[in-house]
Amino acid sequence: MIPYLLDRFRTDAAALRQRAGVLRSGTPQPGPDRDTSLRMADACDDVVAMVEAIPASDGAADMVATLSALIPLLEQRATAARDTPAIRAVYVGAATRIREIGDAESAHRGGRDDDGNDDA
Repeated sequence: MIPYLLDRFRTDAAALRQRAGVLRSGTPQPGPDRDTSLRMADACDDVVAMVEAIPASDGAADMVATLSALIPLLEQRATAARDTPAIRAVYVGAATRIREIGDAESAHRGGRDDDGNDDA
């Protein structure tokens, strides 16, 4: 879970910085301009920092709960970036990935809690 998120957003940040370098050299690229690409990379770094700050957890359900606790902060950052859709998309995307992880973990558990009991 955590390694997936870290890898995804670190890779995105590196790709965005590389894109900014290409744009700096004058080579036109479709998509965001150089400054927006750099700000998106910084937003990716921000997501990485949030995820790295999560303490280690014993179980997958605890980790999902801890990750899910980041969603309000990510949504707050997305709202603050409402005038810059590309930056907003980074934070919305991070919240979406966390929700997907939670859904996948829930499906994996098959509706059972950490003790193996039915959630119902």
